[in-house]
Amino acid sequence: MKNLEKILDAVMRFLMALSMFILVAFGTWQIFSRWILKDPSTFTDELLRYVLIISGMIGSAYCFYRDEHLALTLVTDKARGPFKVILNVFIEICILFFVIYVFIFGGMKLSNTATNVSSVMRIPMKTLYLIEPVCGVMIVIARVLKYIQAFSALKSTKKGVENS
Repeated sequence: MKNLEKILDAVMRFLMALSMFILVAFGTWQIFSRWILKDPSTFTDELLRYVLIISGMIGSAYCFYRDEHLALTLVTDKARGPFKVILNVFIEICILFFVIYVFIFGGMKLSNTATNVSSVMRIPMKTLYLIEPVCGVMIVIARVLKYIQAFSALKSTKKGVENS
């Protein structure tokens, strides 16, 4: 499990670093070609748009993996005891349902039915839309790993209490 966690972490970090490098490199070229050469590159304009979307999706998956995603904790902070546990389980079920339904199933349906191509780079949009189910799978794997860690920590805590 630790190996899978390390691989997932390394892949997401690499993809985020690569997308940030592409954004900086081609963004610099876009500025140079627009202001110095007076001939803006249309290729980099479209590329930067898609890479920004992809980096945002990968970044959101990484936030779920690190458990640093945006959360409204107004109610969960006030909850106590068994109600808090039930509420947290309900929230996690809702998150998983949303990610599986919207990101994975919706993203696959969107990718399978897309017939258009990007205007400048001529990349099939179905290829670009695949980032949604890929990030959905990464989020689901990240959440499942967190559940396994939580249950194993709970199990070891119970064993520690029984052995005392």
